[in-house]
Amino acid sequence: MDSTGIDGGEELELSHVVELVDSDSDDQITPLLTQSDKPKINIFTVSYPSRKPNQDQIARLIETETSPFTQFVMWIWSGSRYSGLLSMVLSSFIYCIMEVLLDVGSAQAIPLFEIAFTRCVVISVLSFMWLRRSGEPVFGPANVRNLLVSRAFTGCISMLTFIYCIQRLPLSQAMILSFTTPIMASVAARFILNENLKIAEVAEVGEAKAPGVHGSWHVFAVLIGLVSSLAGGVSYCFLRAAAKASDQSVGTIFSFGLLSSAAAAICMITTQDFVLPSFYSFILMIFLSILAFFAELFLAHGLQLESTSKVANILYLEVALYQLWGMGSSRVVLSFGKVIGCILVFVSSCCTVYFGPEKEME
Repeated sequence: MDSTGIDGGEELELSHVVELVDSDSDDQITPLLTQSDKPKINIFTVSYPSRKPNQDQIARLIETETSPFTQFVMWIWSGSRYSGLLSMVLSSFIYCIMEVLLDVGSAQAIPLFEIAFTRCVVISVLSFMWLRRSGEPVFGPANVRNLLVSRAFTGCISMLTFIYCIQRLPLSQAMILSFTTPIMASVAARFILNENLKIAEVAEVGEAKAPGVHGSWHVFAVLIGLVSSLAGGVSYCFLRAAAKASDQSVGTIFSFGLLSSAAAAICMITTQDFVLPSFYSFILMIFLSILAFFAELFLAHGLQLESTSKVANILYLEVALYQLWGMGSSRVVLSFGKVIGCILVFVSSCCTVYFGPEKEME
């Protein structure tokens, strides 16, 4: 058979097939395309049913996407029944880091009121941003504004009088007086917040040596230091009351920073000459101010969750940690009494953390 015959046969077959398809296409394909005959369930709806997401799965997904450090901080903040006391431990640790950085990194003499003004401004800005981002009222709910004003006023008085005390007394004596602030807070909480006061929770007071008296001006400076400690203790009580009433603690930080910024600015202008800081000193001041904000944040959160006396006991960790660092770096003379004092503070703080929440639950 020649090629012409073959081609002719193929054309006949193709034309026959085409004719079959063309003749039956309208009857066979059209019904398959109608909307009424579409299946109600397909493979996509079976594989991915519409339902509410599982909260546990979302929590696990968030945990896998966050860093271990963020998870640790969030656990301290609200993931444990020890959150209040652990927040105070972290606050004391941050304050100790600030002391170390001041001791090691200070390269320029900056007036104290200028440092206080910078720190209060940074604290005010960060707390304002926190409140705006979380949707909380900047000046707090109406029912706690009197507490916020009282907390800001007493905190400002404590800060200004402490600066005066540092300027008039040796630094060691001024720091010893400041260590009485937790004791003042525990005593004030007994009268302001009606909290129980236990001698065991304020036993660290005996470890501090009273500063010597050398003249009337020295007595006046010591009295001002005690006023600073008393005002700081009362400020802690108002902070705790305001934080519990408003169910958030950042508002107490903002109110304190706002009032203290204005007071520090007035004192800086009227009593001291302004010193333009170098770039390094300015960066160090800003960094320390940011650390101060987080230290205040965890301190306020700890006071919101735990009683004042237990929280005040944890504050002595800052002293013990700084003393250990000083003795380890040979900046502080090593002595048996200091080592025993640090051990007692650590034991007392550990006992407070371990037994504190259980006592509150009872």
